Amino acid sequence: MTTQEGCNGGTRLSRRGVLKAGLSVAAMAAMGEASEARAGRQAENKTATKPGLGATGVRAVDIHAHYYPQTILDVIKNDGKRFGAALEMTAEGFTFTSPGGGQGPLSMNFVDLKKRIADMDQQGVAVHAISFSTPMNNWGDEALSHKLAQVWNDAASAAHKAYPDRLVVLMTLPMLYPDRALDELNRASKLPGVRGVYMGTNIDSHDLDDPLFDRVYTRIEQMGLPIFLHPITTVGGKRTQPYYLSNLIGNPVDTAIAASHLIFGGVLDRHPNLQITLPHGGGVLPILIGRMDHGAKVRPEIQALKMKKAPSDYLQRFHYDTIVHSKQIMEFVIREVGAERVMLGSDYCFDMGYDRPVGFLEQINLTSAQRKMILGGTAARLLKL
Repeated sequence: MTTQEGCNGGTRLSRRGVLKAGLSVAAMAAMGEASEARAGRQAENKTATKPGLGATGVRAVDIHAHYYPQTILDVIKNDGKRFGAALEMTAEGFTFTSPGGGQGPLSMNFVDLKKRIADMDQQGVAVHAISFSTPMNNWGDEALSHKLAQVWNDAASAAHKAYPDRLVVLMTLPMLYPDRALDELNRASKLPGVRGVYMGTNIDSHDLDDPLFDRVYTRIEQMGLPIFLHPITTVGGKRTQPYYLSNLIGNPVDTAIAASHLIFGGVLDRHPNLQITLPHGGGVLPILIGRMDHGAKVRPEIQALKMKKAPSDYLQRFHYDTIVHSKQIMEFVIREVGAERVMLGSDYCFDMGYDRPVGFLEQINLTSAQRKMILGGTAARLLKL
């Protein structure tokens, strides 16, 4: 279980707390949170006629933003009870546990769409591609897994209809049950606002090259829908339980494991038009890719795969978000994969994400064209906005 502080206030000021405290731009600058160039861009953002449309002329699209509709919390509480799930809810927030993981206390910003839109306006973000997060839907039994997917997809589509210019949907699927997953894929793809598919970096410990998923990949590819990945239950076991290492280390490592299974397991070769986005800047994949290239040259178990390309060539088959929390690492990822493969992300609104995703991007050394692609150009193309 994790503690959410960014939206709750907690140990750091929330955005509303900052506003209520009446902190001035000069004070923010004194705290080292703005430069003259950044302040200039922010001033232009405030005068934009459309939300998130700043000096670049591109609407900012956040492709990593989580949503917990009230209906899904009700299913976790009521239907999940027989599997050991539980939910506690107050006016300030909620906490839940389940076999698929737990979270809390979490802010009502995850639930309340008006609060979300207000946050987006303050951040200079025009569009959220909303997605489910822990515990997702691959726990319980077949019927519950399917119900969780249906309820979340319907609620997310309703959120889009409430704010059609601000929210789009990354559907969730009951991936452990391919027939049900295909049924829900065909159904949910017709819902207003649905623009892609969201799934874990592993599915209840099934890696993503498991043949169980291949029919679903085929249909997703036929539909031209992008896939967005996110760690749910990560590697490490008891060793990563202390110090929040399950997230600090487990998430980026699990992302690299997922990408490696897609590469070495032949998924990307079998599905050449499948578009997959890796979270957290690709995790540790970009920094380990040279080691993988070397292994492909010297290890018989990899040579037996008869790969036509080096592992590093597959870096261009993925897209990546900006959630790395380091200017130097972000610039490294952009050099490795190309700015056209990177998209804005916030992890809204967990404490391990960005309160100011556009602000983070402003410190990165980019050309005007690169900034436009990362801020929203590439996401708009991928999500068909």
